[in-house]
Amino acid sequence: MISFDKLFVTLTRKHKTTTNLIKDRIVGGGTLQRIRDGQSISTDTINVICNYLNCRPGDIMTYTPDAKEDDK
Repeated sequence: MISFDKLFVTLTRKHKTTTNLIKDRIVGGGTLQRIRDGQSISTDTINVICNYLNCRPGDIMTYTPDAKEDDK
């Protein structure tokens, strides 16, 4: 599973808000909602966000392996 929880930490560290992302036309409201809901976004969008925040993908997202069927 990919989580974008680190995006909000990085935004704060860079003195930006989700409003800045929309106002500066980095992402639309729908994309921001997808991020909040833990849904997928394109690598193009990840690239645009990283360029805007001058950071790496690992600064805005984390990967956690899904539980295996046997582990459930």
